[in-house]
Amino acid sequence: MTKRHHTVKKVDTNLKTYWHQDPMKFKEKLIKGTILKRYKRFLTDIELENGEIIVAHSANTGSMKTCWEPGWPVLLSYHDNPKRKLKYSLEMTHNKKSWICVNTSLPNHLAKEAIENGTIKELQGYQNLRMEVKTGKSRIDIKLDNGSDDECFVEVKNVTLISDDQQTALFPDAVSTRGQKHLKELIELRLNGIRSCMLFVINREDVTQFSPAKAIDPEYAQLLKEAKKVGVEILAYQAELGPKEIKLKKPLRIVL
Repeated sequence: MTKRHHTVKKVDTNLKTYWHQDPMKFKEKLIKGTILKRYKRFLTDIELENGEIIVAHSANTGSMKTCWEPGWPVLLSYHDNPKRKLKYSLEMTHNKKSWICVNTSLPNHLAKEAIENGTIKELQGYQNLRMEVKTGKSRIDIKLDNGSDDECFVEVKNVTLISDDQQTALFPDAVSTRGQKHLKELIELRLNGIRSCMLFVINREDVTQFSPAKAIDPEYAQLLKEAKKVGVEILAYQAELGPKEIKLKKPLRIVL
């Protein structure tokens, strides 16, 4: 394949207000706390450093398995918005080895930034980048193109589940019919001659490789193998996480 040297045009930023223009960095200092309880999918009870117990919103609707236990340290963002019922949002948890990003609204922006700054080398060479582009029966997270005849569709998934041996990042953490649908869409695109890519954002630093969670969603694992077989590119990039910023840092080994 001929190597291209175009820069990506920044399109459709739509970033959260608590980020700087550089979406990897938090605009405001995150607030420390300790998680006590998670319930009703979106709610967490957090004890702040001053002893106050507050209810924080969790943007993660998944199982959050291996991402929290009572007593783990957490980082919260504060939103002084009169329209918000809950002023705090849960951003990260810590398992004594690594921060874990549990805010599922962030990975798409992390992927976008990593494409634009050249971190994801496999996705360089495109002039335009668009977010949430409809194709077929789905919306794919990122579309890269140099015009209508040179396109690449990229679906992004947030990965926070860790294997029992504490070595492998796994996806999904529950049966994901939506994830299966996206893989089928990527397969269809590739069969029609359009470049497509599945990008797993590994949002914890205590793992060394990525695999599909076969025991949890065997259908997804099989579809991922089929996707690779027809030419869908499978990428896994690990984040570097801290109280001031999150950024994608390096590719991880993929074991299908």
